[in-house]
Parts: sequence; structure tokens; C-alpha cells
Amino acid sequence: MEINTAPPGRLAGRWVPWLVIGLWMVLAAVMVPLSGKLSSVTTDKAVDTLPANAESTKVAALEDSLPGGEDNTFVFVYSRAGGMTDADRATVERHYNTLVKRYPPKTTTAGEDDDGPPTRLSTDGRAMMFTLDVSTAYGEPETIVGPVRDAAKDRPAGLELDVTGPAAIDGDMDAVFDGIDLQVFLTTVIVVTVLLILTYRSPVLWFIPLVVVGAAALTAMATVYLLVKGFGIVVNDQNSALLTILVFGVGTDYALLLIARYRETLHHHENVRVAMVHALRGAAPAIVASAATVIAGLLCLLAADLNSTSGLGPIGAAGILCALVAMLTLFPAVLVVLGRRIFWPAIPRFSTAVQERPGLWGRLGAAINRRRWMAMLGSFGILGVLAVGLAGNTGALREQDQFLSAPESVTGFAVLRQHFPELGGQPMTIYTRPAYQEQVLEAVKRTPGVAEAEPGQTTGGWTDISVFPTDAPDTPAEYETIKRVRTAVHAVNGAEAIVGGPSAENLDTEVTTRRDEKLVIPLVLAVVLIILGLLLRAIVAPLVLMATVIVSFAAAFGGSVFVFETILGFKGIDYSVPLLAFLFLVALGVDYNIFLTSRAREETVRLGTRDGMLKALSATGGVITSAGVVLAATFAVLTSLPLVMLIEVGFLVAFGVLLDALLVRSVLVPALTLLIGRRIWWPSRLSRPTAEPPNVPRPLAEDEELALQR
Repeated sequence: MEINTAPPGRLAGRWVPWLVIGLWMVLAAVMVPLSGKLSSVTTDKAVDTLPANAESTKVAALEDSLPGGEDNTFVFVYSRAGGMTDADRATVERHYNTLVKRYPPKTTTAGEDDDGPPTRLSTDGRAMMFTLDVSTAYGEPETIVGPVRDAAKDRPAGLELDVTGPAAIDGDMDAVFDGIDLQVFLTTVIVVTVLLILTYRSPVLWFIPLVVVGAAALTAMATVYLLVKGFGIVVNDQNSALLTILVFGVGTDYALLLIARYRETLHHHENVRVAMVHALRGAAPAIVASAATVIAGLLCLLAADLNSTSGLGPIGAAGILCALVAMLTLFPAVLVVLGRRIFWPAIPRFSTAVQERPGLWGRLGAAINRRRWMAMLGSFGILGVLAVGLAGNTGALREQDQFLSAPESVTGFAVLRQHFPELGGQPMTIYTRPAYQEQVLEAVKRTPGVAEAEPGQTTGGWTDISVFPTDAPDTPAEYETIKRVRTAVHAVNGAEAIVGGPSAENLDTEVTTRRDEKLVIPLVLAVVLIILGLLLRAIVAPLVLMATVIVSFAAAFGGSVFVFETILGFKGIDYSVPLLAFLFLVALGVDYNIFLTSRAREETVRLGTRDGMLKALSATGGVITSAGVVLAATFAVLTSLPLVMLIEVGFLVAFGVLLDALLVRSVLVPALTLLIGRRIWWPSRLSRPTAEPPNVPRPLAEDEELALQR
């Protein structure tokens, strides 16, 4: 790829940088107000995030459409170690009556006992419970779980209460995401600021990329808001947080690469505009190819059936595109306007004789060249040892184990299961036609693993049935019960029955995610491989790079599983982590190989394969390592959040990025290139370098240089 200007005097004149800055100021005036509206369109409702065609999604949609069907269900579990007293029982009944008066149901449930509150005493006499359905007219779970708990605070000493149930878990989960966008944004800004200051050791230079990346992030948020309003894309809190991480991570990477090339050209050109044009001609093709790889990989998520996963595709792609445009327009314009002094105190001086020193990365390249086999085998050995961790616990993480510190809704389920083992699982909800209610109810009661089945209300041409499994929530045994219940109700001729509920939603989400992995992962590999082939105009090099990235992903995943299981004590891997981590690590991990190999290809036509790779490693080693550290640090921000799923994604991607930047790109890829030799570029003509390499950006002509200087 070549960036050319014709005539360059018009595109890089004195007024062009100011025009670019002015256009971005106008854009900011329009987009910044819209960026603040993104939180107003984020949703974590089940019907919006579940698999598009899953049975539990149909139940959730039906619940939302029927009067009373969208109620939030809370379970109150009272317990006393020495056994429930008469005062305790009176307190439970008083709490129930108070709550029902405060949150009156819209309709009366069929079969409800009118002689007293529907409280239940455990067989061991040490616990009581009741279920409370609160209409969404009073608010969403996160807004009413607090008042509901406060209403039952007044109780005798020694009487413990845990408010749990599906609505309580949703409320506690929403509390984790409350304010997460601002927290992630501020934490990311702080982390990137510190790293930029350490990288440049300049009192001013760090501030410029930070401001430009911030502008890109706000523009991306506004763009995503417009996409949601225009196309109905699903944005949940998780995807909103990932958007911020992606824009800051890749945007800062692009800034580091452009600054490094700009600093290099400033030594060879006295005029800053001339130097910037040369810097863009050298760095922009790799940056554009990198962004195209990530965008293409993200858009592969559109093939996923899970709404929250498919929604991340256009959201992330919009963020990467905004970062790319900002870094190739606004950032160069600001640097040109500020001139060389922005690098103070280490201002790059123009000199006709610039002496190149080998430096750390040059010495590393020389060492790899001397011990190519050792470097390759040692790298594969380290990656192989890390991959052994895949033999650890890679089972799915239960919803109750998602919290870093178990909230009341999670501990309440443990108490419920202890005293009411027959109600140990989360209730399933079955909708069927009224004429088939009795037949469906009988079929469910005969199903193994079902503790109880109770008929509910009839409205809108549907009847609901609540089913309580005997097994603990989100366990393989409970999932098998859900499958058996579905088989049983579907066998009732004409019943038109559908089975949903919290655990059924989790089951459908897990099954859909596994199916999406089988579709999206090969698609991502194919798309990235095609982009690498077009960029490098070769077949062998893309295959080698993809192989190293896949091995690196296996090592990062295995090492992370070991940390999660042995050090952090997590009880599994969230079902969404493997696909997200694979996408980010393949797309982002290939970035560093693109930056290295594109420079190696540029140098190869002049120096040959061996010297070209060594020159590329020496020239790009420092900046790519800095970029990898910055990107890893931005994803590591997710580990500061109190949700296991986000910690797993943040740690795994950060660890994988560091592996790619410090080992795969720095040692393994150079070693493989040196071992394979010029055949790495087959069938490109680079395998036999010519005197006039066609793919090196041509130098500016004398009249173009003068035009730029004017």
C-alpha cells in the first residue's frame, strides 16, 4: 500500500493541518453531546441479549408482552440456627403482608391460598420462605432490590434473612455495571497517561495522543449511539466497556507507531511537513492494514446467533474505525502545527549524516540470527508449557459464581438449597395454551429432576406454569432436567408449549455460544489470513504468522486457566470468554506481526531477507513493545472490576498481547523468518530481490519537497 499526494503542496500546505483541526472541532461539537447518550440505549434485558431464536428468548419476549408476565421474582429466605420461633413466623407473615401492600400484584395467581400468606416452613424447622412478584411498573431489578430488602430489615435478633431469586441476582449484577462506563473510561485514561509519560519522558508529548484518542473515543461512542438508533444494534454494559478499551488501546498503539516513524524522518528532513508526509507514507499502510484486520475480525461476529455477541461486531468496528481516522488525520495535523518542540527535551535534530546505532533490539536480532534454531525451539517450548494449562478447569462458570465477592442473592441460594433442597434450582417458566394446561402440567410432574410444578395465571391466550428443579442452579444436572422438561412438553400434541426461565436462558446462551464458536472462529481465521495475504502479497508468510498467533492463543489461554484455577480460585470460565479472547488475540496479536513484517518487507527489497528482518526488528522493536505494553495495560483495566467474566477477559487478553509483543513477535517470528529465508515471501518477487523494488514508497521529487516546504 502506498500513500501518495498529488500535488503534495495542496494537501500538506501550511493551511491543511489547521483545516483538519477545524473540521475535527466541528465534528466534536456535533458528536460529543451524542456520546453522553450512549448509556441511555444500553440494555441488559434478557430478550435483547439472548440468542435470537432460542426457546428461552421466546419466553422472555412473551413475558414482556403479557400483563403481569414481566414481574420481577424475589425469594425471601429466613433462617435461625436454633429453629424458627413463633415471633419469627409472625415476622415473616408481617413482612409478606407489608410487601404485598407496597407492591400489589396486578392479578391474582390461580391456586393462591386466600387464608393466609403463601409462606413455607422447611422440614428441619429452621427456615421459612416466600416468593414475591413485583411488577416492572415499580422499576427494574436494580432500582427495587434495595427498597425490597429495606422493607424487611425490622426482625428479631438472630433471625437471618437473604433476599434472592432471579430479580435479586439481576439487581446485584446490574449494581456491578452501575457506573462502569465512567469507571473504565477514567481508569483507562490514567493508565494510558502514566504509560505515555514513561515512554516519552516528555512533559508535553504524552498529552497529544491522549487528547486525540479521547476525541476518537467520544466520536466512537456517538457513532455507536447513532447505529443503535438507526439499526437497532444491541449494546449492553459489557460491550460498552469493551468499546472504550478497544479505542484507547489501538488508538494509542497507532499513535506510538506514527510518532516513532515521525521522529525517525525528522532526522532526515528539516521541514516538519515534509517529515510528516514521509512518516505517513511509511507507517500508514501498516496501520491501515492493522485496523482492517481488527475491523474484519469484529464484523465476523455478525454471523453469531447470540445477540450480545453479534452486537459487539459493529460496535467494535465503529470504535476501531474512529481511532484509525483520528490517528491518521487529527493526530498528524496537531503534531505538524506544534513542530519539533513537542518532543522537548529530546528534540530530534535534522542532520545530513544520521548515525544509526544497533541498540537493544539490534543486539537481540544479532543473537537470534546466531542461534536461530535455539530461538525457535525455545519459544515453542515456552508456549507449549503454558498451553498445558488447558488441561485445567475450563468448564462453564455458573451465574452465581460470576461475582468476585458473593452478594446476598448468591448466598441466599445456598441457604435456600440447605433448608429447602426440593427447591434448590431456579424456577423454570412454561407457557402453553389454556386448553392444554393440565396435560402439560402432568407431563412436567412426571419428568425426573422436577421437584414441583404449579399452575399460574391465564392471560392473553397463554397459561404459565412454574417448575422447580431439584438440582442446584446452572449445574449440568439442572440443565439435563431442563432438556427433559422441554422434551416432555413438546411431546404433548398441540400444546404449543415453550420453556424458559433464568437457568434455561443460561443453558441456551451456553449452547448458542458453543455453536457460534464453531462458525465464527474459522471465519475470523480465514478473513485475517486473506488480509495478511493481500498486505504481504505472499502465501508462506501469512500462514506462518497465523500459525504463531494460534499457538500464542493456546499458550495464553492455558496460562490464564492455571492462574484462574490455582491462584484466583475461579470456578470455571465464562462461556463468552473463549470466543472474545480468541477474536481479540488473533486480530490484535496479528497487528504486531503486521507492523514487523510490513517493515521487514520494505527493508527486504533493499537489504535482502536476513538483513531486512534484522533491520525491521531493530527499527520497530522498541515502539512495538511499547504498543504491546499499552494495549495489555488497557485490557488489564478490566481486572479492576468486581465481575469474574470481565476479569477473565481482561487478564487473558492482556497476557496474550504481552506474549505476542514480547516473545512471538520479538523472537519466534524473526527466528522463523531467518530459518525459512527468502522462501518466506513466496510467490512474491521479493524471493528474488530486484534492483528497483516496486513496493517501496517512492521518495518525493525535488519540486514536491519544495512545494511542501512552502
